[in-house]
This record gives sequence, C-alpha cells and structure tokens, in this order.
Amino acid sequence: MTDRPVIAVTSGEPAGIGPELCLRLAGESFPARLVVLADRDLLAARAAATGWRGTLRDYVADAVPATADGPCLDVLHCPLAVPSAAGRLDPANAPAVLGMLDRALAGCRSGEFAAMVTAPVHKGVINDAGTPGTFFSGHTEYLAERTGTPRVVMMLAGDTAHGPLRVALATTHLPLRAVPDAITPALLEATLRIVHADLRAKYGIHVPRILVAGLNPHAGEDGHLGREEIEVIAPLLDRLRGEGMQLTGPLPADTMFTPPLLAQGDCVLAMYHDQGLTALKYATFGRGINVTLGLPVIRTSVDHGTALALAGSGQADPGSLFEAVREAARMAACRG
Repeated sequence: MTDRPVIAVTSGEPAGIGPELCLRLAGESFPARLVVLADRDLLAARAAATGWRGTLRDYVADAVPATADGPCLDVLHCPLAVPSAAGRLDPANAPAVLGMLDRALAGCRSGEFAAMVTAPVHKGVINDAGTPGTFFSGHTEYLAERTGTPRVVMMLAGDTAHGPLRVALATTHLPLRAVPDAITPALLEATLRIVHADLRAKYGIHVPRILVAGLNPHAGEDGHLGREEIEVIAPLLDRLRGEGMQLTGPLPADTMFTPPLLAQGDCVLAMYHDQGLTALKYATFGRGINVTLGLPVIRTSVDHGTALALAGSGQADPGSLFEAVREAARMAACRG
C-alpha cells in the first residue's frame, strides 16, 4: 500500500462504455491510487478507437508506482473469454464480468484495496449466460450475497448548488402497488440503523440527521390520504428518537427537497424509488453516484447504464465515474 488509499475500479460490461470511461480516469487527479480491473487488450482496443493517448501499466500490489509522463492507468488484467466489440453483448464474457467484482471485493476484504468503484454492467446478458446458481439482479444484491450481508441500502448522492444531497431508499425496484405492504416497522428500522451507522462510520458524521419521507401525498394529511404515516412510520421514528437518533418526519415528499429543509439533514430516506430519485437526478444529472450502505466494504458506482449505443465513440460523459471515485476516496479517508 502507498500513503494514498488504493481504490479498485471494475470496468463493467466490456461491450459498454465502462472501459473507455475508465481510460479517462488517467487524465484526472484523485486523492487515491486507482487500479482498473479490465482486460488489457480490450482497453488498448478502446483506447485506439477513441483516440486516448496514454500508457497502460501492469498493477503491482504493494509497489509504489513510478512517475509517468502523461496519462497512465494501472491495470489489473482480468482476461475476457472472447474478444469484445463495442456495442455487441456476448454472454461468454459474463463470468469475466462477475470475476472482476469478485477480485475487487476480495481485495477490499483483505485490505489490499480501500474501496471499490463499479462501472455499469448489463444484467440481462449476465443472466442470459446462465451462470450456475446465480440470478444476477444487480451489483448491490450480488455484493450483499457474496459478503453474507442480510440487508443493504441503496443510497444515491451528488453535489448540488446548495451542497451535497444524499437520498437513501427504503424500497428499491418494486412495483408501486407493492410498496405500501413492504413499508413495515421492521424494514424501516433496519434501513434507518444501516443509514445511521454508515453515515457515522463511512462519512464521519458523528450525529447524523436523517429526514424521513412519508409514503402518501402530504404525508397522509392526518390520515385522510392514508394511514401508513400514523400507524407505521411515525411510531417507529418516535421509538428510535428515544434512542438518540436525530430523525425528522414523516415529511411530505413534495416539499422535503426544498433547500431550507434539506439544510437540516445529512440524508433523506425516501419510501420508494421514484419518490427520492426523481428529485436527486434532476439536481445532479451526470454527476450523481450510487453508494451501497451496509456492506463491510466501501462500494460506490455510477448512476447510469452501459449505454451500448455510445460505446466506442468516445462521447460518453465520465462525470459520474469521476464523482464515484472521489466519493470512495472521501469515504476511505473517513474510515481510516
């Protein structure tokens, strides 16, 4: 290890924009040493296609890299099964994509890496590959299963004109009609405890302030528009406040994202996906990131997909990946 944290960056779906976005990392300055997990030949081909001028250097653990003239990228070679063409998915490479995640995770757990950052993968092609015993529903669930973590929380974050905005989700990819039944005291308690603990441990916020949304319009309007706030959310918040948690809510979601109210919290907990992420993506589009809370390791990610139509063009915006790396470095510094 060097005196800077070493962060593993997985390059994601080889046919997507991940590999070329990773090349762009070499042109930025980060408070960390970055190691890109990728097929070296793929990176070289994508560099030629997009006009990237730089050096691909083999990663050597526990070595202080020499100073390079011009952009230089440390690469931990993870070979693909078959050559990959930009924009063309191939299930044969799905095991290599999962292998990159496993390698990065193993490095984080051993202390070789301080954090991992993930470029986008394509869930469909991984499942099309029929990996034995694996249904891939996403990075978050995969890493939770690999680490034996019973519950994790998805949080998206980004910088706005009024400061950082963090939005955690009580439920994620559920049909809207299933959300009310999923909002139980047990789920909310587990979610809030994870958010509270990671804001302390990974963000260095000694007393986290969490703004909690209601489920219904106007937070139920005293029961006239729904009773989940009265019967489920408010009693749970009162109990956790009794333990010392700083919780505000349940708040009407249509006004909780106003700057004066956001200034009173360090994180928002939304009840469902679009309730929280519509506001966040409007405020941070192109710079937002995904953070998985509750894992025993630090993991951040971009908040966009593989963009197959852009792959190989050199036109993809690297802003979200840059911010994901910066966030991972900040979290690693807080964790020590």
